Amino acid sequence: MTQHNHHHQDHQAHGEQPPHPRKGADGDAHAGHDKHAGHSVASFRDKFWLTLLLTIPTLIWSGMIQHWFDYTAPLFPGSAYIPAVFGTIVYFYGGWPFLRGGYHELRNRLPGMMTLISLAITVAFLYSALVTLGVVVGLDLWWELATLVAIMLLGHWIEMRSINQAQGALKELAKLLPDMAVRLDEAGTAKEVPVADLRRGDLLLIRPGASIPADGVVKEGTSAVNEAMITGESKPMDKSAGDRVIAGTVNGQGSLRVEVTGTGDETALAGIMRLVEQAQTSRSRAQALADRAAFYLTIIAIVSAAITAIVWPLLGRPWSFTIERVVTVLVIACPHALGLAIPLVTAISTTIGARNGLLVRDRRGLEEARLLNTVVFDKTGTLTLGSHRVVKTTAAEGFTDDEVLRVAASVQRDAEHPIAQALMTSAKEHGIDVPMSQDFESMPGRGVRAVVEERSLHVGGPGLLRMLAVEPPETLRRAAESAAADGQSATYLVEGDRVLAVFAIADAIRPESFDAVKRLHNEGLEVVLLTGDSTAVANAVAKELNIDTVFAEVLPEDKVAKIEELQAQGKRVAMVGDGVNDAPALLTSDVGIAIGTGTDVAVEAGDVVLVRSDPRDVPAIIELSKATYRKMIQNLWWAAGYNIVAIPLAAGVLAAWGILLQPALGAVLMSLSTVVVAINAQLLRRAVRSP
Repeated sequence: MTQHNHHHQDHQAHGEQPPHPRKGADGDAHAGHDKHAGHSVASFRDKFWLTLLLTIPTLIWSGMIQHWFDYTAPLFPGSAYIPAVFGTIVYFYGGWPFLRGGYHELRNRLPGMMTLISLAITVAFLYSALVTLGVVVGLDLWWELATLVAIMLLGHWIEMRSINQAQGALKELAKLLPDMAVRLDEAGTAKEVPVADLRRGDLLLIRPGASIPADGVVKEGTSAVNEAMITGESKPMDKSAGDRVIAGTVNGQGSLRVEVTGTGDETALAGIMRLVEQAQTSRSRAQALADRAAFYLTIIAIVSAAITAIVWPLLGRPWSFTIERVVTVLVIACPHALGLAIPLVTAISTTIGARNGLLVRDRRGLEEARLLNTVVFDKTGTLTLGSHRVVKTTAAEGFTDDEVLRVAASVQRDAEHPIAQALMTSAKEHGIDVPMSQDFESMPGRGVRAVVEERSLHVGGPGLLRMLAVEPPETLRRAAESAAADGQSATYLVEGDRVLAVFAIADAIRPESFDAVKRLHNEGLEVVLLTGDSTAVANAVAKELNIDTVFAEVLPEDKVAKIEELQAQGKRVAMVGDGVNDAPALLTSDVGIAIGTGTDVAVEAGDVVLVRSDPRDVPAIIELSKATYRKMIQNLWWAAGYNIVAIPLAAGVLAAWGILLQPALGAVLMSLSTVVVAINAQLLRRAVRSP
């Protein structure tokens, strides 16, 4: 099985086409190029408004317009040349971006949108100049030329603004960082300093409501931090000593002292910005299809224009009519909307993903997600929390679950064993206040002893029961046997000669995992669990989550073989893992989905990184992929499909019935398709529902 490669290049320039290492990609397709290179939204806006002003005199003194509207423009010496003078200025000033773009396309042997526009306005300009100079007898096209350029500039301005707004996520992310930070010196004195001056190890004071200026670890204080702008998690996250915080997030009501662990390009925010920019410039197969469609449409338009130029004179039509038809064909067939159809959807879908905690590293990976029929999950840290919890408490008669958990956690309060951490963590998550203990004593291999509220208590495993020579009641014995059958650790709470409770301790399943598996099943996907854990543990997790297939006791180096085994069955497989131990499997899968941690977003192996570490984001990726592909296909039809009717109409096939398209109307129709494409792409924002 050939492994596809997920290596990704950094793109330094907007519009640069990076080499993509995937085999079978459309590497020979019509390459993308930046038709707006060297221009900004403001430059097209200003050029449009000035061109529009220059077009007004051209229209007022045009003989055709005066005839249509039955008026006479003011006459003075040279007034007859006003359309020619202003039309020429419009051609060179307003038309310059198209002329230059057409030149570059032809020089690169990639004729496209700019080629058609430059051909159309050049043909109209040369013909009108010859008529004005008296070399050719006919009707000039100065007003058509001027309005055509103005409308094309308007269309390009709208296009650039749409793309710029869609890509504005990068600018919005950059705004999350404050300009200044409050740094504490060794004496604890606070001083406001520029964020650029922060270094690793600095101690910062984060006041209530302030933005966090750098990645770090909380040293003192408690608060709730709003991380929605980074992870998409709407609920503020509680932070206390030892917890990590992310640059750009917003502190709540509490005050925090944070030690800096990452600044500038080292922060999670910088990593997210790199991934968003990289994804927006990477190419998809749909983009390659759009490029080919634009190329062939350009060829069709030029051939159609040539046929039009030959046929109408042979049918006895004047050159003014023929040139007008040629210009209209070139304009209406212009693949302007095709140039916008895919990049705009790409920019919007990447932005949507980033705002929902889905960082797209490779556009093609996201595009292929719609074709998946199998999702393989690593267990530890993906479907489970990656740390032990009390997954079930069984108390002896006369005691409540919270009561026995409270005293058991107190006994283990000073211990370092994972069992102790599981009890303490579970008590904290249940909102239980754990009292202090006294006379703590560790008994290796058996458990621990301590005095809690003047009660001498023991906590430990089966070895503790043997040492104390006590037998648990029947209900507790059955609970312990059930835990063992599921690969869980059974831990007992003992007072004197009586067993008060048994705790089943294991790597707890994430609450979100249940909904994630259910949503994948609703989409018709098979869910597979792939883990190095024992068969008993894996089967217990799979049974609880209703997972279809289990591969247990699989070594990291053997996970690739399991992915290839599924692919050999004709399945299109996504692998979801932590991006470290699972890197080979992520690379081998059709779509690699790496679990991030909010501060570790640059996971190299995945096509997509889940910032939130929430498995519900896996079905969200598939939903986004399907919605994105639908919008791409819809936009391709909106952008190019109308030409099936428009090109013959522009060429004048219905001229015998008096139905003709003027060049300016052709430009309006072409620009209208661009507007429809832009609006349709914006509707993609409704595609992803938050978990």
